[in-house]
Amino acid sequence: MNNPLVKLSQRLGYRFRDESLVLLALTHRSKGGTNNERLEFLGDSILNFVIAEELYQRFGLAKEGKLSRLRAKIVKGETLAEIARELDLGDFLLLGSGELKSGGHRRDSILADTVEALIGALYLEAGLEEVRGRILSWFGPRLDLLSLEDPIKDPKTRLQEHQQGNKSRLPAYEVLQVEGPTNEQIFTVECRVPECPQPVVARGNSRRAAEQQAAQQMLVLLGIDQTPSGGKETV
Repeated sequence: MNNPLVKLSQRLGYRFRDESLVLLALTHRSKGGTNNERLEFLGDSILNFVIAEELYQRFGLAKEGKLSRLRAKIVKGETLAEIARELDLGDFLLLGSGELKSGGHRRDSILADTVEALIGALYLEAGLEEVRGRILSWFGPRLDLLSLEDPIKDPKTRLQEHQQGNKSRLPAYEVLQVEGPTNEQIFTVECRVPECPQPVVARGNSRRAAEQQAAQQMLVLLGIDQTPSGGKETV
């Protein structure tokens, strides 16, 4: 009989000795009172520490404010959800019936929380050095792309400044659709600028997230960005 945790171990690069611990890390609160929220709390702190330490070592001349912005860029929910998808964590989540029906295994917030919970579980079982290695392995490609000259401004700000610099009309955003219950809504947003005959459409788990994704796509269409960094749907 195939054990799905073996496949998960291959994805994570670590085999848990205590299967109950990894199962707890994969259990969403919709499943019941025994869930991964405490592990998520622990993992969030460990993740921030490991990334802060790595940035401190990499950027010896950077001031505190710059390091804080770089860390925020790396540990944001969208990035955690992307890593969860790269690890195929959605296939292993333990969800309640409501979340199963509504596609919770694809939801950014749930995926991001699960990454943090797994980090907490890894720390409890294997200690700081092991969890540091796993974090730097998962986040390494993104850390390698950072520099002190990185554009820290978000896509909406950059698109607006581009339009202002060209003395063109500012981007127009419109919410096309809102789906799901109040606490788990998915927003579909359209972004228009005069230079593009067709609008772009993006989705996110908040209006702001959807607008940021739409702005990023528009930056790519306008040739300002070469690749749609973070341009995946935040669903």
